[in-house]
Amino acid sequence: MQARTQAGPADRLFFLDWVRILAFFVLIAYHVGMYYVSWDWHVKSPHAGKGPEPFMLLSAPWRLTLLFFVAGAASRFMLEKMSTLSFLGRRSMRLLLPLIFGMLVIVPPQPYLEVVEKLGYAGSYGDFMRLYLRGYDGFCREDCLSLPTWNHLWFVAYLWVYTLVLGFGMALLGTARIARIGQGAARLLSGWRLIVLPALFLALMHQLLAERFPSTHGLFDDWHNHATYLPTFLLGALVARSGTLWQAVEARRRSALALALAGWMGIVLWFSLDHDKHSAEEMAVMVPLIRLVYGFCAWGAIMAACGFARRYLNTDGPARRYLTDAVFPVYIAHQTLIVVLAHSFQPLSLAPGLEAPLLMALTAAGSFALYEAVRRVALVRPLFGLRYGTDRPHAGTRGRSASTL
Repeated sequence: MQARTQAGPADRLFFLDWVRILAFFVLIAYHVGMYYVSWDWHVKSPHAGKGPEPFMLLSAPWRLTLLFFVAGAASRFMLEKMSTLSFLGRRSMRLLLPLIFGMLVIVPPQPYLEVVEKLGYAGSYGDFMRLYLRGYDGFCREDCLSLPTWNHLWFVAYLWVYTLVLGFGMALLGTARIARIGQGAARLLSGWRLIVLPALFLALMHQLLAERFPSTHGLFDDWHNHATYLPTFLLGALVARSGTLWQAVEARRRSALALALAGWMGIVLWFSLDHDKHSAEEMAVMVPLIRLVYGFCAWGAIMAACGFARRYLNTDGPARRYLTDAVFPVYIAHQTLIVVLAHSFQPLSLAPGLEAPLLMALTAAGSFALYEAVRRVALVRPLFGLRYGTDRPHAGTRGRSASTL
């Protein structure tokens, strides 16, 4: 039986688990969509075009920022239960081991099929792996493919680095001072500032850094993304215990959603324009404006997701416990399954309207089938971010404050 909670400072934030779970399902749908849009990706559908792009833009501004925000909150709860050293050790094992295993085993089919499709590579997978493991840099078109790669697992690498920042910050400042800073942050974000200040910050980072540092997911040269994701992660950690702030988020969920949808329409309109027809003076006004819209769209969506989840999904039960445990292994596997399945479907010449739902269904089924297999094998569990040991009933996760990823 599910239990509805009224979230206060010390309550379990089950709704954040649901936000994370649903955000990862959005991510799977987004990566399926990447196969069909005109934007560059590892493999591309023969039917790729601009048609699906407005729907992709619906989640593009906020989905990853939301995940880092929730991960920060989860990290705060974990830090309160153990020493900083223990926290960093456990997080390193839970994140770095799957990252290394993923780069060696899970990810390589993605760049292999990429060079097969884009460069006409005719070697076997074994031939490719020998090149992959020695860091071959000769797969070039406009840019050269960097090998080995973490591809979609960049999120795990970034999360580990941000975890180190939070852990060392907690060690230097102490739990009591962090709590006071969190209370101050929550007071600062009271009233209209809850929406406006973070949105302005995201817009400012976009304005200052997006053009100078385009997204690379390469860790050491990805300064716009770091300037967005790290502060959001730390903000999630600081305000995680503020029942007053979460109440305000819930109260403003509808206005936040309206703001996000209005921003989305503005972004779609921007992408539909022929920018070459506008003068440099016009673009000098329009570009900062759309970046402002982007910031408000992103933060509005994050607040709406948390607000609606707190109102309607602040519940525990078998589904939450199962999906909370499953979502990290599913995330690790999903993109490789998408790429392999999409490439395999090409000879069938399926219509996109049939192929895309089939691709999503098979990706989800394959990812959860892998999880079901992995969670039963003690030695394999840590390779997919699960605790080492014999699988136990999911009731054992009862009472977690938020997700562990």
